[in-house]
Amino acid sequence: MNFSTSPVLVLTLPVWRSRFLVLIFLAGFAVLAGRAVYLQGLRNEFLQAEGESRYGRVLPINANRGRITDRRGEALAISTPVKSIWVIPEETQLRPEQLSRLAALLELAPQEIRRRIDGASRDFVYIKRQIPPELADRVAEMRIPGLFQVREYRRYYPGGEVMAHVLGFTGAEDVGQEGVELAFQGHLAGKSGSRRVIRDRLGQIVEDVEGIRAAQEGKDLQLALDARIQNLAFSQLKSAIAEHHAKAGGIVVIDAATGELLALANHPTYNPNNRTRLTGAQLRNRAFTDTFEPGSTLKPFTVAAALEAGRMTPRTPIQTSPGSLTIGKATIRDAHASGVLTVEQVIQKSSNVGAARIALSLPAESMWNMFRAVGFGAVPGLGFPGEASGRVRPHQSWRPIEQATMSYGHGISVSLVQLARAYSVFAREGELVPLSLTRIDAPPVSQRVLSADTARAVRHMLELAVQSGGTAPRAQIMGYRVAGKTGTAHKQENGGYAARKYVSSFVGFAPASNPRLVVAVMIDEPSNGQYYGGAVAAPVFARVMEGALRIAGVAPDAPMKPIELPPESEVAKESI
Repeated sequence: MNFSTSPVLVLTLPVWRSRFLVLIFLAGFAVLAGRAVYLQGLRNEFLQAEGESRYGRVLPINANRGRITDRRGEALAISTPVKSIWVIPEETQLRPEQLSRLAALLELAPQEIRRRIDGASRDFVYIKRQIPPELADRVAEMRIPGLFQVREYRRYYPGGEVMAHVLGFTGAEDVGQEGVELAFQGHLAGKSGSRRVIRDRLGQIVEDVEGIRAAQEGKDLQLALDARIQNLAFSQLKSAIAEHHAKAGGIVVIDAATGELLALANHPTYNPNNRTRLTGAQLRNRAFTDTFEPGSTLKPFTVAAALEAGRMTPRTPIQTSPGSLTIGKATIRDAHASGVLTVEQVIQKSSNVGAARIALSLPAESMWNMFRAVGFGAVPGLGFPGEASGRVRPHQSWRPIEQATMSYGHGISVSLVQLARAYSVFAREGELVPLSLTRIDAPPVSQRVLSADTARAVRHMLELAVQSGGTAPRAQIMGYRVAGKTGTAHKQENGGYAARKYVSSFVGFAPASNPRLVVAVMIDEPSNGQYYGGAVAAPVFARVMEGALRIAGVAPDAPMKPIELPPESEVAKESI
């Protein structure tokens, strides 16, 4: 058969069309070849990135958070290794039996796990954070595609509720949320690193490629806190609140020489290791954040202002008869009419009338300057979250009745930390030092607030207040001379003062011959029959101060003989 002459096989299309198609195919192959050369030879970043996204991943390297220790090196907060379970939703396929098993291990409802995976808006989602490594190993044995683990750290607090309000706690991301953990976040946290790895089709890591950035570990932090004194203070505060059926309370212990905070406790409190039922009342660090009217604990500062101004001496007589003083429409009263009292007896017997008369002999500015000089109306400056400044109104707006009541702690508000620091002025010969949460070795720079003579004179008055004839004989300690002052004040409520709600307090220091420690105690709403500071707060002071002095190795400065307390009927009742 002749193909060239067959009418069926004869090519009817023009020759140029077949050649044109050949040229198109050749051009297409050239374009593909050129694109291949371009991508693989000249710019291969895109293909490498796409490939690595399927087998490579950059994983974070968490930095270990620094430890927190007390002044003797005892661990107060440490980080323990844990693991967190996370998934890539688009790669995760859970069979019903796997879902049930995973839910049982993680103590989650199967519906909750499914909801987290299906509702994820990111390319990864956590299923459960911070689980024990042994539990994470059991999850890994299930070999679920798309399910991964990452090593993290969980904060553990050996002291539990005893240290809670000082240390605070960290959140799931190991970031400080309260207390020292928040105040020193930058110091403790460190910086996370990262590493590049290769994984197989099941998502398991098969090779560490390189470290991109090394993790920088957090720094340890040594507090001024003494764990032994802290435990003592907490236990005594807790017992007192239970004994007096009180609403709450706080206690602060300060080293008078250095300003270091040796103990700080509040109640109610919480366990930072288990915060599932944490409430706002438990979380509040009352010693720092709550303010209250200090009552008669403010009288020594009124007297100090008068002594500094040269208006009076400790022996100056003050007429308090008939036990009341009317200013305008208001009347100030004493618990007992005492007639003529010396200035030092005004402190010893806690006379409101006497304090008011002393205050009214002074310019309002003199009192205001004294209050501000010892730190009232300003934050303590420790950097602690929520530090309260309290309230001291400008003296230009004081009316006579306000100046009189402010002399015995009404119309002014302070925090317990502020009050403790202010009393260190009398313990330090008239000098005020900054407070410190951390242990310090060098002597702090102090500021002179009072003359040494005035500070010693007030210190003697405070010694009289805890002896027979004073308001706080129950603050005495065997073997040590003690100086301090009681405070009892009605609580403010609905714009006025509640008739049967009180704040009981005591602030003092010892040994009085050479003061080493300052202790301030506040009991909120005692309701078991007693509410005077001398009966409620002073015994707490005595027990804590006695134990703390012995822990600190402070030598006695008084005879080692049992304390003989006078009958309750002979104890001076402070005026409220």
